[in-house]
Amino acid sequence: MQQTLIGQSSAILTLQDEVSRLAPINRPLLILGERGTGKEMTAERIHFLSARWEQPFIKINCAAFTEQLLDSELFGHEVGAFTGANKLHRGLFERANHGTLFLDELATLSVNAQEKILRMIEYGEFQRVGGHKTLTSDVRIVAATNGDILQKANEGSFRADLLDRLAFDVLNIPPLRERGEDITLLAEHFAVKMTRELGRDVFAGFTQHAIDTLYQHTWPGNIRELRNAIERSIARCQDWQQAIDHIRINPFVYSNNDTPQEKKNSTIEEALEKANNSYPINFDELIEEQSKVVLINALKDHRNHQKQTAKALNISYDRMRYLVKKWGINKSTYS
Repeated sequence: MQQTLIGQSSAILTLQDEVSRLAPINRPLLILGERGTGKEMTAERIHFLSARWEQPFIKINCAAFTEQLLDSELFGHEVGAFTGANKLHRGLFERANHGTLFLDELATLSVNAQEKILRMIEYGEFQRVGGHKTLTSDVRIVAATNGDILQKANEGSFRADLLDRLAFDVLNIPPLRERGEDITLLAEHFAVKMTRELGRDVFAGFTQHAIDTLYQHTWPGNIRELRNAIERSIARCQDWQQAIDHIRINPFVYSNNDTPQEKKNSTIEEALEKANNSYPINFDELIEEQSKVVLINALKDHRNHQKQTAKALNISYDRMRYLVKKWGINKSTYS
């Protein structure tokens, strides 16, 4: 089943073009990206867009195995190769013959495993653990890491010649904070899927407050964190026929606000002080108005150069464009 990279931002459209260009080329590829950005899905899409799409797509997290077990899992082992090896085991390189093998957490590979994989890439040959017969396999390797693999190569803990072979080309997966336009699109996609899973008739959508919450969070866990937050919010919602108003980002907090109490009280006190302690106030409107003023002043200071403004405010360009559109800001607003 071919995977789809969901999004309309310039960052994800560029990635989609790169995937489409590189998928048909029968060479190893290296995928770089933070945790939760969709490296595995990208690798799977590469496989299904290649000429190998009818053959196996096999994936392994290299960090989940000890050195000995990873060796056996990748290359297989003969009977009696080690204690407990009571029967022949075909490794992933055999099972992925004519298909694609996805090596996640590449940077955790031992030096021994690196050497064997390099030989596999160069000659298509390997030996099972405890065996002497040379076997062959036609496998395309797509590898991924969220670590600084170049630094490891420079330090000597990762073979530079293996990195050269794996990096026929490199795909950089953008973090969610650089894909502002995609946040609500992804959130709605996950919400609809969760609604169906729970057997509910309809997803009623998000309120503006919920959408603002989605854009204000930095999503260090990227798409995986967003998916968890949306599914959690849908599952906890009692009146599912009403639009979701509260995004439950923190699963350890069960109150109506995911902000720790001490930080929440401090924020409210600061807001009240700025409001001259005048009651009643609308806290959300006050914070939004202050944010709007900051954005307008920053645009003015940077002569309406939006990319420079976004960088100065430490927010993504897509998020800044969203806020400008939401608040109806233009040159006449601050001229």
